[in-house]
Amino acid sequence: MSVPAVVPGPRVTGTPGMMTSVTTRPAGDLPHEDSLEPVALIRQSGTVLRTGRDMLAAGTGSFRVKTAMQQVARAVGLDRHEAHVTLTEITATSHRGPIFRTEVTEARRIGVDANRLAELTRMCDALQPGTTVDDVDRELDRIEALRALYPPLLNALFAAVACGAFAYLNNGGPIEVLGVALAAGLGQAVRRAMLHRAINQFGTTMVAAAVASLVYLGFAVALEAVVGPGASHQAGYVSAVLFLVPGFALVTGALDLAKLDFSAGIARTVYANVILVSAGVSVWAVSWVAGLHPAALPPVPAPLAVELALRAVASGLGVLGFALLFNSPVRMALGAAGIGAVANVLRLQLVDAGLAVQAATMIATLVVGLLAAWVAPRLRVPRITVSVPAVVIMVPGAAAYRAVVGLNDGDAGTTFAAGAQALFVVVSIAVGLAAARMLTDRDWAYER
Repeated sequence: MSVPAVVPGPRVTGTPGMMTSVTTRPAGDLPHEDSLEPVALIRQSGTVLRTGRDMLAAGTGSFRVKTAMQQVARAVGLDRHEAHVTLTEITATSHRGPIFRTEVTEARRIGVDANRLAELTRMCDALQPGTTVDDVDRELDRIEALRALYPPLLNALFAAVACGAFAYLNNGGPIEVLGVALAAGLGQAVRRAMLHRAINQFGTTMVAAAVASLVYLGFAVALEAVVGPGASHQAGYVSAVLFLVPGFALVTGALDLAKLDFSAGIARTVYANVILVSAGVSVWAVSWVAGLHPAALPPVPAPLAVELALRAVASGLGVLGFALLFNSPVRMALGAAGIGAVANVLRLQLVDAGLAVQAATMIATLVVGLLAAWVAPRLRVPRITVSVPAVVIMVPGAAAYRAVVGLNDGDAGTTFAAGAQALFVVVSIAVGLAAARMLTDRDWAYER
């Protein structure tokens, strides 16, 4: 005996005060599941969320992720879109008329890809109302298929150039610059190989820092064997691991905090600090085993004109190396290098004139932000892709590593002094960049 199926939403017949009857439909008349769902809203919401995930994976801050998602939402016909963005997750709600849909996505691979970020930004900025979901998906397919602009050998070379420039700016001589460049290049080669195999980032950072430190130690020992004791140049080895400084995460985290986005800002800041600690542990382990002490090098005296020229060249090369390390196209990297050379020389000269390093850094990063606001539109690139590499060279990586080493050695004086300096300089970077944003961008100047 067959029993008729009762479907949702049965027809109820009758009049008030009288018995009613329920009419059922045979199972074969059940509607298809898709007809019960807002399929168009589901596709729109999915495409918007996919855009946000790609932006997040490219390394930008939460404010830019939200802005890009809103641009896509308006273009494909959504009435309203809201999102909660953290370091690795996005929770978003799409509204169309009286209905809405909430979805969650996760970007597990944390990194920086300036070229992909620029392509995504151009796509979002060019969208017009009436754009279809298929149009956006096709463009996202193209951008997601982009490969790294530079092969592993060049990538390692960029790290060598950046850290070699850092070594000079940290008062290193030609010997330190050469040793640091060799060590940083090999360390970055190991780091890239491990990251491309999806090995844990913190473990990868520890291994890469150990490789760079050991290579520099081997270089120092070999040098001492050739030229004799007293010329080992051991103090320069901290610069060899500065390619591991998470500059993008530190800067975007600070900007998120300035924008009152605490969930994203705190997460990014914690991530950056754990990366620093991971690298610092390896640096300390090598220094403890080898009996090294990462002391600051004394400055090398030089005529003012020569000093200015060398600082400008080293600053430009350092920023250029970091920008290319972030997979920036050459034009974008050169724009960042020009900004960084001007601002960092200004910072160093202000410090030499007696200004506190925190104040000098804040002034220099304000200059970076203002120059980036002028240069980025002319290069047709996102502002963050030229401003962040330009300030990465000002991130106090050497001080942060000395603080970690001092902590592990039980040297409270070194730990407090270096740690406080690193903290206040990072805060100064955030203040300078945020102030420049407020002066040049109404979305930052006013709460909306």
